[in-house]
Amino acid sequence: MRRLLLAFGLLFAAAPAFAAMQAKPVEWTQGKDRFSGYVVYDDASKAMRPGLLMVPDWYGVTPAALDKARQQAGSDYVVFVVDMYGAGVRPADDKQALAQVQGLYPKPELMRARMQAALDAFKAQASVVPLDATRIGAFGFCFGGSSVLELARSGVKLAGIVTFHGGLHTERPATPGTIKTPILVLNGAADQSQKAAIVPFEDEMDSAGADWQFVNFGGAVHCFALETANKPGCKYDPRAARRAYAMMHGFFAGRFALRE
Repeated sequence: MRRLLLAFGLLFAAAPAFAAMQAKPVEWTQGKDRFSGYVVYDDASKAMRPGLLMVPDWYGVTPAALDKARQQAGSDYVVFVVDMYGAGVRPADDKQALAQVQGLYPKPELMRARMQAALDAFKAQASVVPLDATRIGAFGFCFGGSSVLELARSGVKLAGIVTFHGGLHTERPATPGTIKTPILVLNGAADQSQKAAIVPFEDEMDSAGADWQFVNFGGAVHCFALETANKPGCKYDPRAARRAYAMMHGFFAGRFALRE
């Protein structure tokens, strides 16, 4: 019995500690404004991995947004949860969230500046987390989708950008040659909020010479990729979400493999 207990003791002593999904707070500034988000990654391995900026829906940085970041990071990516409103600005309901996005949508230059500041803050994390800062992409939901599209329109060069039911309209369309990042748009075909914006967006992308794809999911409405969404016109669709996330991960796997 003593030998058996000794053997078990040696076994447990040799076993590695269980890894955990880390969500570490990060602060950065843009102009005079201060922002607060999170860097999320699995610390099971020290291997460097690509990074993804993630811009949440109009509620901003919430526990649900952190759950989504953990889900999408897995063991493959480091995810940076972007704060677009400012440290301490956390909408409590739809009215407050609407007020925040209404203050930003008419100001694409401000949105682009805030996205660039978040990108710079993310790259700076490469010294403390297993991030390969030469391989970075971005994705976003609803307002977050609009935000990552504004980053693309700014002329930044990333591995790729993906939007989930994102707003397509901009007050400052891209000009020819501006967009240097491939774009994948994942849209709900029954999303009434975006129907009128689709053709102008496609024309904008073509005029800009962008590398872009647009996927419509039949029957899906706004918010189809968010498990917490359950309102008329903003509702989770498990089938569309499953396919959309698979498309995103396939898109990024291909883009990161190119190492352009």
